[in-house]
Amino acid sequence: MTKNLGVQEISMDQYNYPLPDERIAKYPLSNRSDSMLMFFQDGKMEDRMFKDVADLVPRGSLLVFNNTRVIRARLYFHKSTGAKIEIFCLEPLKPIDYLQSFGETEHCTWKCIVGNAKKWKDGVLTLPVIMADGKEVSLQAEKGEMVGNAREIVFSWNHGYTFSEVLEASGNIPIPPYLHRDTEDSDLQTYQTVYSKIKGSVAAPTAGLHFTEKIIDRLHHAGVDTDEVTLHVGAGTFQPVKSETIGGHEMHTEKIEVSKIFLKNLLAHIKSVIAVGTTSIRTLESLYWMGVKVQQNITLPLEDLHVQQWEPYQELEYVSTEDAISSLILWMERNRLDEIRTSTQIIIAPGYKYRVIRGMFTNFHQPQSTLLLLISAFLGEKWREIYQHALDNNYRFLSYGDSNLYLK
Repeated sequence: MTKNLGVQEISMDQYNYPLPDERIAKYPLSNRSDSMLMFFQDGKMEDRMFKDVADLVPRGSLLVFNNTRVIRARLYFHKSTGAKIEIFCLEPLKPIDYLQSFGETEHCTWKCIVGNAKKWKDGVLTLPVIMADGKEVSLQAEKGEMVGNAREIVFSWNHGYTFSEVLEASGNIPIPPYLHRDTEDSDLQTYQTVYSKIKGSVAAPTAGLHFTEKIIDRLHHAGVDTDEVTLHVGAGTFQPVKSETIGGHEMHTEKIEVSKIFLKNLLAHIKSVIAVGTTSIRTLESLYWMGVKVQQNITLPLEDLHVQQWEPYQELEYVSTEDAISSLILWMERNRLDEIRTSTQIIIAPGYKYRVIRGMFTNFHQPQSTLLLLISAFLGEKWREIYQHALDNNYRFLSYGDSNLYLK
């Protein structure tokens, strides 16, 4: 048995850098693929444009996208006193399945963050909602129990619309807090990837925002394969690390969905996988650890597939990536499953050995964030040189900013 829990002693001060507010892109470019691209391979940096990616991704690679779709998760209710209460929907509780919850036609319960909660001591909040067909729906919110730092909120509404339809008509896209502005109509399109399909995220997998249908077609013509997983991005992606060391930080849990067809495609490209975004990375690396678990216990129940935060640093024995993914496919066949719906709390930090990916697309991340740790685990100390070069050469940072392609 081997352990690498020394990773918990990593000081977050080592992953700080000066990021002036003017370097944070407040809005996207009018053309998604016009962004700058930092290309890094074999220890060398090169300034390119994102529209050049079909010339940079090796032929035969498999690009893995996260096809989650951002929901209109912010709801604004008003009390009779005029006080505004914000309810930020995080994830469904009853029913717990996203598809079922979005399909409910009378009521459902979600885990939510409540803004201005002191002004909402009791009672039911009501929000009149004008639907697409012009009919008015009364959306009501009632407080339930606390769930950690969040709260259960029971939603109910009339006239038989689905909860998905009600959210579409009443909610707002939750753009990142560091943009320091309200959501605008343009964000409804620009804060979604062109391949988003499965509703459930409260933040976009932003590395994918640069891709257009034309770029993806060019990649296919260049001999690059593509496939998709689903990880619903939670609000925890913006949660700052407040502890001095990473060991004091509790990583957020996010739900993932992966098909058996995808796993077989992954196995066929196992030496040439490039992840689009940190959410795809966490999904792919989590699949490896799930495969390790089921190889050690083929009767493992579905609920035990969940990858805990520090589990990858307590490796019991070496398992090849091919064997791990093959074992996961075998476990699915044994349980007659065509797809896995589970969750991961994986944290990837320096000291972690990547098992699945050989490259990544990603944006520039916030100082002292878990995302910066993930990048450092791939690049080593080279991340400092890359970020300094980006700051010195007018790259745009964070969600609406420029892109990176890192290859081993």
